Amino acid sequence: MRRLLIIIAFLSCFAAGAQVIVSPDSVVGPIKPMNAVNNGPAVADSKEQTRGNFYEYKVLNIPYARTHDSNYNSGYGGPHTVDISAIFPDFDRDPDDPSAYDFTNTDAYLESIVAAGTQVFFRLGESIEHTVKQYNIFPPKDYLKWARICEHIIRHYNEGWADGPRLGIKYWEIWNEPDLDYEDWKTKPHTWGGTAEQFYDFYEVAAAYLDKTFPDLMIGGPALCWMEDWADTFLKRLKKKNVGLDFFSWHIYERRVDEVVGKVRRIRALLDKNGFEGVPSFLNEWNYIKGWTDEYVYSLSEIASIKGAAYTSAVMSACQNEPVDMLMYYDFRPSAFNGAFDQTTYRPTKTYYSFYAWDKLVQLGTQVKATADDKELYVTAARSGDGHLRVLLTRYTEDRNVTKVRPFQIKVEGAGDGIVYAYLTDSTRSFTEIPLEMKGGVVEGAMDPDAFVLIDFGRL
Repeated sequence: MRRLLIIIAFLSCFAAGAQVIVSPDSVVGPIKPMNAVNNGPAVADSKEQTRGNFYEYKVLNIPYARTHDSNYNSGYGGPHTVDISAIFPDFDRDPDDPSAYDFTNTDAYLESIVAAGTQVFFRLGESIEHTVKQYNIFPPKDYLKWARICEHIIRHYNEGWADGPRLGIKYWEIWNEPDLDYEDWKTKPHTWGGTAEQFYDFYEVAAAYLDKTFPDLMIGGPALCWMEDWADTFLKRLKKKNVGLDFFSWHIYERRVDEVVGKVRRIRALLDKNGFEGVPSFLNEWNYIKGWTDEYVYSLSEIASIKGAAYTSAVMSACQNEPVDMLMYYDFRPSAFNGAFDQTTYRPTKTYYSFYAWDKLVQLGTQVKATADDKELYVTAARSGDGHLRVLLTRYTEDRNVTKVRPFQIKVEGAGDGIVYAYLTDSTRSFTEIPLEMKGGVVEGAMDPDAFVLIDFGRL
């Protein structure tokens, strides 16, 4: 009876429903890595404290994990992890001396990421500092020496230098959010305690050296926080100095999907305008945020809610069709920004299934055309070489006062009759399987204001 009630609720209210058209034979391109993240799994390696999410993390098949703010989690190694100041604690020492480096915790952390089937995206720099006094975010005393330290870190992880693990890390990002404190870098810096000019000089020296030393690796940055004018000047400087840029990384925290899409397009246009037409654009920090001051606590509560989960799924689908090459959700580190795992138990939450559903599309590989006639709906369809079709449909609304169930109809061109399986996540269900009848290639259903459903049509 319970199963019947679920199906009835899911199939109710079809009048004036939204229309979704899927064209399985119309290829768009590959499903992109919209499901990359910041940071790796929490590994339970103590007999006394056995919380962990390694298995749950692994089955998501996360493509990349960016190592930013990793040292704020004791499970990763705490303050002795990833940051340049943690790996090379005494800047006055010789960068050619293996004993000057402390790789122990970072080795263990990165190896746990790789063991989960995820590739490392290494952030070369420092974690954000919210403390009254700042320690490691200031311009290095010697830019070239900083680059040489990074050279040895890369050799450790890719070439086995100083008994390194040879992880084959492809992406190396220089610094994080150097523009965040542009207006008050003297009084209260968080990420770069210097001028914009100092950062431009620093980046040029470091990037030129690392790019020349490792021509086959992807050296990029700067993990732009928000200032597009700052980025324009940065890109012009790189072009003028003939400094390579293998990828451009940037951030946005929002509650409006259209604002994310707008910035995706502006960043692409900015790169193209400055002569970086082929350079990949990586949005490598993003999450649901309504506001950073009075609305901050509210925002954190929504990150872990069905609204945060639906927003995550909606952004993935929207950006799949936009000129951005990879998304990296912030954050899978145990923290208030982790919407995918409960912070007490580390068990999966609603947002976890946003990533689980996207991976089901990645497994099929090829995006095919799918359109919806409702601005609250976001749709992505994927098909494998043998004709297996899956459709991810998301309904996301910014307004908490929207409460009506929205009916929808999916028409799959060329399909016939049969049973398909929908996996619904909403305020009461988490990837709950619901069998639906397809007649003449048409499937009908209904969704709450914040929800997403993966419909598996099997082989057509």
